[in-house]
Amino acid sequence: MPRYHFNVYDGVTLLDKKGVELPDTMFARREAIRYAGVLLEEGARLESLGQEWRMEVTDGTELILFRLDFFVTLLPAVSSLDGPK
Repeated sequence: MPRYHFNVYDGVTLLDKKGVELPDTMFARREAIRYAGVLLEEGARLESLGQEWRMEVTDGTELILFRLDFFVTLLPAVSSLDGPK
């Protein structure tokens, strides 16, 4: 079975050196979405999410197969809701 690695970049690089064996790329995609959800939830609770967050899924040769990107973009409406500083 192929081994997939889920590397996370959010201002700090977290490389998945161990990886996980999965039947195919479709299973890896599902696992990436599930795992990203867990990490994003934890980061949101700790308020440590930066403006950019991504996960790259690689195979055993470090070839990037696909990537999940998340961006936080504050718009002018947010500053008006926060009130004067």
